[in-house]
Amino acid sequence: MEFSSDPVVRIKNASIFQEHHTVLKGLNLHIDKGEFVFLVGRTGSGKSSLLKTLYADLPLRLGEASVCGYAIRNIKKKEIPFLRRKIGIVFQDFQLFFDRNVSENLKFVMKATGWKDKAQIKKRLAEVLMRVGLGSVANKMPHQLSGGEQQRIVIARALINEPLIMLADEPTGNLDPDVADGIFKLFLEINTSGTAVLMATHNHNLVMNHSYRILKCDQNNLLDSNKEKFDLSAGMFN
Repeated sequence: MEFSSDPVVRIKNASIFQEHHTVLKGLNLHIDKGEFVFLVGRTGSGKSSLLKTLYADLPLRLGEASVCGYAIRNIKKKEIPFLRRKIGIVFQDFQLFFDRNVSENLKFVMKATGWKDKAQIKKRLAEVLMRVGLGSVANKMPHQLSGGEQQRIVIARALINEPLIMLADEPTGNLDPDVADGIFKLFLEINTSGTAVLMATHNHNLVMNHSYRILKCDQNNLLDSNKEKFDLSAGMFN
C-alpha cells in the first residue's frame, strides 16, 4: 500500500445534489489514512449520496473534493476506473453475479481493473479469500453461501486492489446480529492493517459501542463528532 501523509478524502466547500435537490451543503471534511469513521443519519439524509460522490458515481457540481489523490470535481470518465482501483466499495445488497461462481465473480473485477497475469490473479484471489476466512469456497456459487458468507465475498472483492479506503454502505444491514458482528470485526481487522474505513450504518448499538469518529447527515448538513457534539438517540438511525 502506498504511503502518503495526505488525507485519503478531502472535501472543501462542497454541496451534493440529486438532480435539482440539495442533499448536503457546505461540506468541509477530511479523512486520514488508516482512520475509521461511522456515517449515520436517517434514511434519505444523504449517506449513500455522499458515498456515491466519493467513488464518482454521482457528479460533484459544487465545491472541491479529492479521493486517493484524484480530484472528483469534473473527473474524466477515463480516470474513474483508476480512482476505483484505490477504493474498496461494499454494498448492502452484495451485487454479486449469481450465474458465476465465487472465483469468476472476483476474476471479473480483477480483469476490469487491469489484472492480466493468470498466475498473479490466482495468487491474489486465494489471498483475499483467506483474508476474509473463506479460503475453500472459490468454486461455490453465491446461492450456496449464507448471507454473511456472501458479504465476506463482497469484502474480498473490495480488497483485491489493496485500497486506501473502504466505503461501506450499510454492510451489516441485511444480516443477523451475530453474523453482522463478525462482518464488523472483519472491517476492524482491515482498518488495523492501515486501510481507512468510512461505514454508513443504521446500527445504533454498533456506533454507541465503539468510540470512533462519527459523521451525521442531518437536515442537509454534515456534522462531525471531531468538531461538535450532537444527538445520537436511536430514533435518528431510522
